[in-house]
Amino acid sequence: MAVQPPARTGTRQHRVAFLVAPVAGGLVLLAALAGLVPGRAALAIGVGGVALWATVVLVDAALAIHHRDGTFAACRGAGFIGMAALATGATAVLLYFEPPGLGVWLAVGVGVVAALFVLGTMLLPGAATSAAVRLRRAFDGLGLGIALGFAAYLVRPLRDTPYATLACTLCAATGVSIVTVIVLRARLHRPAALRCGAGAIIVLVALSTAADLALWGFDGWIVALFGLPIVAGLGLAAEGGARRSPPGSIAPREQDLYLSGYPLLAVPAGIGVLAALYHLFAVGPFDQVAIVLGISMVAVLTMRELLVVSDIRRYTGQLRTKEAHFRSLVAGATDLTLVLDDRLTVRWQSPAAARLFGLADSEVVGRTFIELIHPDDAASAQAGIEALLAGEYDDGPPALLNARLRDGHGVWRDTESTVADQRSVPEVAALVVHVRDVGERRHLERTLHRLSYTDQLTGLANRRALMRDLLAYRRRAGQQGTVLVIDLHGLAEINDSRGRETGDAVLIEVGRRIRSLLAEEDVAARLGGDEFAVLTADGAVLAYALATRIVTLLMEPYRLPGTIVELHTSVGLAELAGGRDSDEVLRHADLARSRACQLGRDRVEWYDTDVEIQLHRRMDLERELLGAVERGELDLVFQPVVSLRDEQPVGVEALLRWRHPKLGTILPAELLPIARAVGCTAELGEWVLDAACRHLSGWTGGNSEYWLSVNVAPRELLTARFPERVAEILDRHELEPERLVVEVQETWVAEDVPAIVASLAGLRKLGVRAALDDFGAGQASLSHLRRLPVDMLKLDQALVNTPVEQPVGPAVIDVVVSLGRRLGLEIVAKGLESAEQIERARRAGCLYGQGFALARPAPAERMEAYLDTHRL
Repeated sequence: MAVQPPARTGTRQHRVAFLVAPVAGGLVLLAALAGLVPGRAALAIGVGGVALWATVVLVDAALAIHHRDGTFAACRGAGFIGMAALATGATAVLLYFEPPGLGVWLAVGVGVVAALFVLGTMLLPGAATSAAVRLRRAFDGLGLGIALGFAAYLVRPLRDTPYATLACTLCAATGVSIVTVIVLRARLHRPAALRCGAGAIIVLVALSTAADLALWGFDGWIVALFGLPIVAGLGLAAEGGARRSPPGSIAPREQDLYLSGYPLLAVPAGIGVLAALYHLFAVGPFDQVAIVLGISMVAVLTMRELLVVSDIRRYTGQLRTKEAHFRSLVAGATDLTLVLDDRLTVRWQSPAAARLFGLADSEVVGRTFIELIHPDDAASAQAGIEALLAGEYDDGPPALLNARLRDGHGVWRDTESTVADQRSVPEVAALVVHVRDVGERRHLERTLHRLSYTDQLTGLANRRALMRDLLAYRRRAGQQGTVLVIDLHGLAEINDSRGRETGDAVLIEVGRRIRSLLAEEDVAARLGGDEFAVLTADGAVLAYALATRIVTLLMEPYRLPGTIVELHTSVGLAELAGGRDSDEVLRHADLARSRACQLGRDRVEWYDTDVEIQLHRRMDLERELLGAVERGELDLVFQPVVSLRDEQPVGVEALLRWRHPKLGTILPAELLPIARAVGCTAELGEWVLDAACRHLSGWTGGNSEYWLSVNVAPRELLTARFPERVAEILDRHELEPERLVVEVQETWVAEDVPAIVASLAGLRKLGVRAALDDFGAGQASLSHLRRLPVDMLKLDQALVNTPVEQPVGPAVIDVVVSLGRRLGLEIVAKGLESAEQIERARRAGCLYGQGFALARPAPAERMEAYLDTHRL
């Protein structure tokens, strides 16, 4: 906060009086010099008048200050200076009246004036801040004044003068010395203090001189001549003392409280010693007055020295307290503090070194800071300190160094150091280094970094880590490699049926199995959910072999506490060099995985452009299949089932076709998986059954010599109302139930055997016959055969397509046909594409056959014509 300058007294009359009153007093004194007025009378009139004016001005200023601040302390200086001016006028009046004992009165007057001026200047705003400072400055001035008086008494022949003259001189010298010390050391409003002090000094010197001249017998204009400096001094003192200080307290400075004016102690001692030596060698022995003055001087200096000693002790105590505080702070700090010289040699380390780093002073002090740092970090630390020394951090923060520091146990600790250049501070003159152990923070950062790149469940890398490593692989010159994306099938069912804990255990085991097949440099990652990935440096052949091993290993049962589960997989592969960036490579592998999933379970597929084409085709078909019935794009073709005895048709099988307007005819091998994926197999099955029955009723016109077989999906067969819907369709088209054969693929039976048995039993109650399609393709066909209520077996074409030179094939056909006959089932051989295969099926005992060698599938109109031509 800026300090406002002091103001003069508040009235205009007082400001004019600063010029008028001293001028008027000076004119009176000039009149005395001209012989118009007696000298002492002129001195009394001029000095007395100006003294009264100065007293009024200063008292008015004191009252104004008191009225403004409301405290007596703020106006004491002006009041005492006003009293000093009044005492000066009274002393001048004494010279005119010359009362008895004039010397004593003059000595008392000069002493009172000196004391009042000392008190006034000492109490001016900014002159001193406390009583202790005032006392010390008073002793400084007192010692200087007594020493000057002692020197004057010894050097000049004052010993023959009256004691009153000596007293006046000593009082004036003491007052001048004290006032000089005070105004020279004033902190605030120094110009005003200097004017006031200069006026006080002029008044004291002129007044004591006039008093001495009067006591020596001088009179007339000589005495009046010293009235002019008295008048001028009173004007200066009044002008400086009448300044008003702004409101607010002035905080004492530490140097004002302790050792205040300490160099001045040498001045009076030197003056007194020089005067004493001069008198001793030039004049002779000391008289009583000289001895008293010398003792007084020594007593004052001794008292001042005692005060200085007290100041030093107090200041030392405060320094000791601050040092103790500093040591406690440094010792309990979490940072190690080092002090380095210009050569980076450690000169001091804080006590926290042993607690934080186990470092003793003998291990650190005297060694360079660079020697304590890890060799790999020394160069960067040296560069940072050199940049600081070069001044690159003048306007910025201290240099920050990250380096490893060896502790007292020989362990390298991660540290962070700030280096501050304190060479410009005289008390420090060194580099100050604050070393902080950041090992825990760095460990936490590394842990968080590792966690951000790790899948928390399996411990494998996550997608972010895979993309990072994939980018690093691609940046290596000439680096080949492959990305495998692995999708698990059946995990959702495990979570639903056995709980999330079991599903998590399966995922952990999957991660372990995948990792067990990889090389050390390969990366296994979990992309999320039931999707994994592998990044390997192997080429195409080895990567495909790795994918095959992964599929085989993941197919093995997972033996968990209380349960055994199985999973199936689909794996897609893509080469690292096959994409523009890492994201595209991973997308290629994922597309290959999707294609493998479409083609079936436990497959491995490579990405190529055809894969993406097929996927787009698949997505288009999935999107358009749901509206194919309404658009009339579905169609049926029929393939005859022929008796192998006379090659006459006995029935037909309805086959679904999708006549896509852009993609052409979509066969069931492609259509049915899409229907299962979009969940519309039941709707398609119902449409096929209704359309097939409608065609059959129109062909025969009520003739029941041909039967119709329709393929039914397990999801449709297992619905609760399936037998009812079949009965409704048969009634609608007026067909006998015996003419309908519902075909169920043998490979689907294993999904839920009891439910399928119940559904087929319900159809049998209606009179609808059932056939087990593709018999022989499953792993448990014979075991299912006894349980299923079926009337017909349609053999898988693999059984009849076995070459003749392999005796195993015919033997299997014989066993299957013999078993079917024993169970009372009719046997149909599928996939007959040559006369040789027809003959083989006939010899095995098959009653019926179906295949291109007998008749190809045909639309409804052509099939009706075919049946008409072969009707007996």
